[in-house]
Amino acid sequence: MDLKPEITWQDFEKLDIRSGTVISVADFPEAKKPSYRLEIDFGTLGIKKSSAQITSLYQKEELVGKQILAVVNFPKKQIANFFSECLVLGLYGENNDVTFITPSLPVKNGSILG
Repeated sequence: MDLKPEITWQDFEKLDIRSGTVISVADFPEAKKPSYRLEIDFGTLGIKKSSAQITSLYQKEELVGKQILAVVNFPKKQIANFFSECLVLGLYGENNDVTFITPSLPVKNGSILG
């Protein structure tokens, strides 16, 4: 994969990446690709919803209580009949399966990536 264009520190600072804890997970059969609907607690930012194509590596039950990182300052995005309010971050692995990016130790919900 080619390197993306260089950005400035000011470009990076525009992203608001925060920690959150998954509090609920539901199937999302209306999505084009297999996905879950997530509700994530971001502390003082409140609870935000997101859709994630992570069904091949994660079971719903193991996601509740998991801390993740997400971009929380994108505009809402409609996916089928659902509005995603944040972009959960992950890495593509084999077969384009997505693995969540998670803190290595517990952190406060809403902590800012710095």
